[in-house]
Amino acid sequence: MMRRKPYLRSFASLVALAGLAITPVAALSEPAVTGAPTLAKSAGAPPAARPMTRAEILLLAEKVADHQIAMLAAGQVHPRNAADSTDPRGWVQGAFFIGLMHLADRSQSPQYRDFLMARGESNRWELGRRLYHADDHAVGQAYLWASRHGAGPEALAPMRKAFDLILANPPHADFAFIERPAGAGDPLCFDRWCWCDALFMSPPAFIELSQVTGDPRYTAFAKAEFWAATDYLLDTDSGLYFRDSRFFDRRGENGEKIFWSRGNGWVFAGLANILTHLPKADPDRAKFEALFKTMAARLISVQKPDGYWNSSLLGDPKGSLPESSGTGFFVYGLAWGIENGLLDPAAYGPHVDLGWQALTRSVHDNGKLGWVQPISDRPELNTFDDSQIYGVGAFLLAATAVADLQEKPGAQPKTRRKR
Repeated sequence: MMRRKPYLRSFASLVALAGLAITPVAALSEPAVTGAPTLAKSAGAPPAARPMTRAEILLLAEKVADHQIAMLAAGQVHPRNAADSTDPRGWVQGAFFIGLMHLADRSQSPQYRDFLMARGESNRWELGRRLYHADDHAVGQAYLWASRHGAGPEALAPMRKAFDLILANPPHADFAFIERPAGAGDPLCFDRWCWCDALFMSPPAFIELSQVTGDPRYTAFAKAEFWAATDYLLDTDSGLYFRDSRFFDRRGENGEKIFWSRGNGWVFAGLANILTHLPKADPDRAKFEALFKTMAARLISVQKPDGYWNSSLLGDPKGSLPESSGTGFFVYGLAWGIENGLLDPAAYGPHVDLGWQALTRSVHDNGKLGWVQPISDRPELNTFDDSQIYGVGAFLLAATAVADLQEKPGAQPKTRRKR
């Protein structure tokens, strides 16, 4: 019998992690960040506030993560969560794990690493049950992280077996999104990445697996499918993605095209994660970077004065409610782009600051993240009380990327690369 490592325990035993101390908001020195002066003067903009330090940002991230871990360990989900929120191998929790990976890499506390390792072990390092479905690949990104942090190659074996089956039998479905009768299963196009969310869930796992194994076939497949999906879903006039083909001809109240905030957030954050693992010498890298920059420029043009992005990106921002999941993904992507030399800090930094300030206002006193639109495929209403597991993942990605823009303790001031 293989000897179990100390961190490998069943998820049921993680109740101890649920007992982590939750730092009161009052102890965090008013979580807020300075917005750009020109933006702060805009109508509806919040007053400028003291910038948070790197330590304060990470402390707030830990507070939000601790609350979500406690909810998972207690078996509690928000009442407006869909049934798949309880799937430990599904995209809802997978998106949280991806954000938690970034926090674990920066936190001094070991519990986040322990949590990820324990969840992978309890999952037997398996992906979701649907072989081709991108949503069931998201958790693989956490397994790749775990393999680099002590779990070893055994954490990748089931994923590699699944991906090898896909490569041996590549999907050929049409990208048209045709809904099937109730009980008949997913649309046939779900064997491909025919909805924009998929570009966050699956391609980063394929591309990183190539880097770990040295097998270029995984990256080749991911790039081919990514560009096929992009050719189909990207609206070149706006630089934004339709969620799926059903929205090509739909229009909003004022005749505007419908571009879902979180859907485009999945794509933008997915691009950052793809570029993190794509080799610098890859022949497609310049193309990925150009797409990332195009989206970034378009996104800052539609950010609201209050720092959030509208749930319908081109919809009328007047009177629109805050929405933290799309905003979290956008802040993450923009901050990551600045840190990695793809975006000009002078042009994009104020938008990161304003967006991060908005995200801090979404956090309840107990660490619960609010203003998260429930599971959907289009812009919908939400409330300050709405909290969803994937939204916490987006928040953690944003928080850690914003923290990276702050000077690390004892570090020399750095000059960011410009391209």
